[in-house]
Amino acid sequence: MRAKLSYFVTAAVLVFYFVLVGSRGVLLIKTGSLLAVTFGVAVLILPLIGLWFLWKNTQFVRRANALTAELDAEGGLPVDELKRLPSGRIDRDSADAVFARRKAETEAAPDDWRTWFRLAIAYHDARDTPRARKAMQRAIALHDGKPVEA
Repeated sequence: MRAKLSYFVTAAVLVFYFVLVGSRGVLLIKTGSLLAVTFGVAVLILPLIGLWFLWKNTQFVRRANALTAELDAEGGLPVDELKRLPSGRIDRDSADAVFARRKAETEAAPDDWRTWFRLAIAYHDARDTPRARKAMQRAIALHDGKPVEA
């Protein structure tokens, strides 16, 4: 729940910022001078890119959460078997061992979205966020029946 709340607060702050910046862009365009209009258009492009990025991120999170709920209903969510340090952080060797197992499962069943989902979690636990995101994107694509690039 805490993660959802922080996500929505961050999204709300970003939307407020985009509106604020967008209004400044409109004011620049209304001045009519060539330089101000050019800057106004440039200023409007940034919030549009930001809104697109926020929308794509929100879609990704919603789809990943739907897969989590589906896998949980099937009883297939991975069990947290990771060793923790006294600080509460995940032991790196433990994360690497689980990752090796998850990678082998995925290689054995490359068309199963469930194995990619569990691999994404293993990447996340190993603190490899870019690969975790790619693995989750692949799990979502496989689940949705979309073509997956090799």
